[in-house]
Amino acid sequence: MSNRAESFLVGLIGEGVSPSLTPPMHEREADVQGLRYLYRPIDLLELSLPGSAVGDLLTAASRLGYNGLNITHPCKQLVLPFLDEVSEDARRLGAVNTVLIQDGRFIGHNTDFSGFGSALASGLPDAGLERVVQLGAGGAGSAVAYALLSAGVKKLDLVDVDPARCAERAAELAALFPGSTVTARTTAALPQLMPLADGLVHCTPVGMAAHPGLPLDMSLVEPRHWVADIVYRPIETQLVLEARAKGCRVLDGGRMAVGQAADAFRIFTGRDADPERMRAHFLELVTAEESTAEESKSGKALAGAKH
Repeated sequence: MSNRAESFLVGLIGEGVSPSLTPPMHEREADVQGLRYLYRPIDLLELSLPGSAVGDLLTAASRLGYNGLNITHPCKQLVLPFLDEVSEDARRLGAVNTVLIQDGRFIGHNTDFSGFGSALASGLPDAGLERVVQLGAGGAGSAVAYALLSAGVKKLDLVDVDPARCAERAAELAALFPGSTVTARTTAALPQLMPLADGLVHCTPVGMAAHPGLPLDMSLVEPRHWVADIVYRPIETQLVLEARAKGCRVLDGGRMAVGQAADAFRIFTGRDADPERMRAHFLELVTAEESTAEESKSGKALAGAKH
């Protein structure tokens, strides 16, 4: 059977996923490649379902002929008991965000770490990896830290507002990467850490549209540092803008989002996606979204003025 005759049905399970840009990114790439491809969000909040329903949703998806599912918060760990097979990296990370459904079996992968890894390699080639400071040791931070250590970072300083979580994460990663050093630090240590670092990676919600601002004192960032953000709404976070203005090489959060999507697309279809083409479309989507938000804000301000 030719690829043109094949069709793909995929979905995204998680809370609040209806506005996700992942479905249109996948569908546009499939259109360009001549594939029939339908990607639908399965929003737990809209369905009034708990994260623990992920196992039932997997079974239903298999019966309905789905080829695969992306998995996001709060199901990346909850999905593990329902899988027949898990990739080595996903097993080591203890989290799955992509499930291939093949011959009635569920095969788990993690493209969070691989997405950041490919973003780092393509967006910041030759970045110094001797020592890196990472802000945020939560779920996304775990995958990013794993990617950094996989890429060859020799010393990783994890910085988090939750000392217990940070210490636990650092111990887990140190066990997985015995050739590297992983430390757990608090934000108070940043003035000592940044002068020693080659680069900075940001993995907290600060900088998102709902949490504007900067995650650290920018006087600690020097032009010689490279700076990576995983926040992509907005794509130009204050951290990215100010680091670039200082002369730093920067990696915006969109590159990780595209890297994740490209890797998942390959897992679902067996075909390579074109990351640069996907990034161009992703930037179109983000720009359109930001423009709509601005128009809505202007409209509300005008309505308020009339009253």
